[in-house]
Amino acid sequence: MAITEEAAPPGHASEDGTPGDDTRNPPGQEGWHLSSPLALTLLLLLVVVFQGPVRGALSKPVMQSWMTVFVAVVVQALPFLVLGVLLSAAIAVFVPPSFFARALPGRPALAVPVAGLAGAVLPGCECASVPVAGALVRRGVTPAAAIAFLLSAPAINPIVLTATAVAFPRNPEMVLARFAGSLLVACGMGWLWQRLGRTDWLRLPAHAHHEGETKAEAFWDSVRHDTVHAGGFLVLGAMAAATLKAVAPAEWLRTAAANPVIAILALSILAVLLSICSEADAFVAASLTQFSLTAKLAFLIVGPMIDLKLFAMQAGTFGRGFALRFAPATFAAAIAGAVVTGAVLL
Repeated sequence: MAITEEAAPPGHASEDGTPGDDTRNPPGQEGWHLSSPLALTLLLLLVVVFQGPVRGALSKPVMQSWMTVFVAVVVQALPFLVLGVLLSAAIAVFVPPSFFARALPGRPALAVPVAGLAGAVLPGCECASVPVAGALVRRGVTPAAAIAFLLSAPAINPIVLTATAVAFPRNPEMVLARFAGSLLVACGMGWLWQRLGRTDWLRLPAHAHHEGETKAEAFWDSVRHDTVHAGGFLVLGAMAAATLKAVAPAEWLRTAAANPVIAILALSILAVLLSICSEADAFVAASLTQFSLTAKLAFLIVGPMIDLKLFAMQAGTFGRGFALRFAPATFAAAIAGAVVTGAVLL
């Protein structure tokens, strides 16, 4: 009785080493893979097929308000996000790590205010400061100093202070109050992290390796990586801000302005929800004529330090555990800093 060899299972080698037939992927055929272009094509087809219901939904006032806020947040923030990504890539590729060791004091307690003051030279908003702060941590800067830079840069740079002066022509003291209050909070949070922060709360920002590449190739690879990474979180934050803006009743503001304490809390929360770029927030604050200058100052200090899109970007850059601890502490510190500064200067 002849003994026949048992056929090898599909996709596995037989005993003599000959590969078996793979019936799951026959020769000449490949499986379906959902790529980004295919997903975009399917989405556009669905929009075309259901264009009637989509047009009806978009024509509603709530959706028009949502789209307006979403587009405004993204359009305002995107140029400065790109600026921050370019600076981040330049730091990662062209600046040697030894530069920061020489530029910042060796003692973290002194490095914090120096980094906070260095934020005055970055002409961008909070979207630019997040990737730059991530690059600083990657280059060995102490997290306390990077946090001080992260919080101060969006609020005390020349563009923001000039916009504040233009928005408050009859209250020039608002410029000094915003500068002093923001720097005070930024340094305070840096020192707080130096005192109480733990390394396991902060995820070091990941970055692509560029072995074997020229500096130009590494620079543009870094730009593409950080743009996709930070841009996705920016979109999520803008969607959340637009949703809350569209559904929040306008009567809440008028009621809140009557009580000084509630007014400060209300504008602080509003700054978080609206997620306005720091280059434009002074004009929004100036338009809230029913509120006190201290409440407006709280709006101007809180907004550049913690809002919805910033929380999303910080979670994506430094980890969700960091953002969940950092955001509430920053919010409380920013309100306290605004109250103290307003009592002294306003």
